[in-house]
Amino acid sequence: MSASTTTGTTSNQGLPPFRQIRTHQPSPDTIVVYQAYCSSIASAAVAQQKLSASPDFRHTRMTWVKPSWAWMLYRCGYSYKDKRQECVLALTMRKADFIGLLERGALSTHEHGQGSGQRDKQCSGQERVKAEEVRIQWDPERSHRLEKLGHRSIQIGIPGALSEKWTADWIVRIEDVTERARKLKKVLDETPDVSDAELVEMGLVPVETVLDVPSSVREGLRMDLEESKKG
Repeated sequence: MSASTTTGTTSNQGLPPFRQIRTHQPSPDTIVVYQAYCSSIASAAVAQQKLSASPDFRHTRMTWVKPSWAWMLYRCGYSYKDKRQECVLALTMRKADFIGLLERGALSTHEHGQGSGQRDKQCSGQERVKAEEVRIQWDPERSHRLEKLGHRSIQIGIPGALSEKWTADWIVRIEDVTERARKLKKVLDETPDVSDAELVEMGLVPVETVLDVPSSVREGLRMDLEESKKG
């Protein structure tokens, strides 16, 4: 693994920057994000390779995508949390489209105590909260054992106004990875001392590397915020 690789370990592997985007990158031009859905939406999405294939899918609400496999596991409880999140989907996107989402992004007001207040006031003052604005949230990263880590993981909220374009044009592959999540939990329960390297070898943890983004994105999303200044 390169120095920029992370697998959600609980150890301080080089102390990752407080805010950094890490994602599985299957090719130089693509990245993977995750979402969890009920079985009716997920099954139709995989079968037709279109996220909105099921009539149960709604374009009117904001939908959140997560580049971090570990944070997805935390959010859905390895797919066991509730029926609305019982199927975990890996969505492959073109890297350019993903960065395009970030360029539309504005920090969420839900970021408690992380220094985003002044920027949000500026956004409000300039009336930048519009229908097609993507919401960005930085939450504590998790290990694959769901433990809270010291650095942050990005969550990206795609608004309803962009939903049709997101589902029709920006997703190039859909894979159901629910069994991977459940097998990972089983292995962790049965072998508590299993290493992250072993989990990668088993195919249960994807290699995630740092995604380089334009300086304008770094500035807009306050990616250079230091932990000591988070508020």
